[in-house]
Amino acid sequence: MKVLSTSMHAKIDYIAGIIFFASPWIFGFTESVPATWTVIAVAATALTMSLFTDYEGGIVRSIPMWAHLIVDLVSGALLAASPWLFGFAEQVYLPHLVMGLFEVSVGLLTSEQARGQNTDAVVDPQADGVNGSTY
Repeated sequence: MKVLSTSMHAKIDYIAGIIFFASPWIFGFTESVPATWTVIAVAATALTMSLFTDYEGGIVRSIPMWAHLIVDLVSGALLAASPWLFGFAEQVYLPHLVMGLFEVSVGLLTSEQARGQNTDAVVDPQADGVNGSTY
């Protein structure tokens, strides 16, 4: 069930991106270089994707929403697993796990289309050239 609109997703993207960037200082894990740079890389990806996504929060609007959501799922899963993948789970793991699962959840719960946007082509069956007719 898609409960988040693309407009809400845009707001969440920018807020989460800023929180992700600040998280090494908020949660006090700046001494772990891999932990710090992993979350900063995910934050930079999220904010860059937001600027270029074709949704209400996008500036350039060149990335389709479906691609944005796939990147959210992949980067969220990577962030959640990163403490164990990159070997810093002994120093810190909970912020990465929670933020990663949050990003995956938001990606799974967001609609691919803005409300009211209809991507289905409407064809008039009586139009010239449709069904071989030429009136």
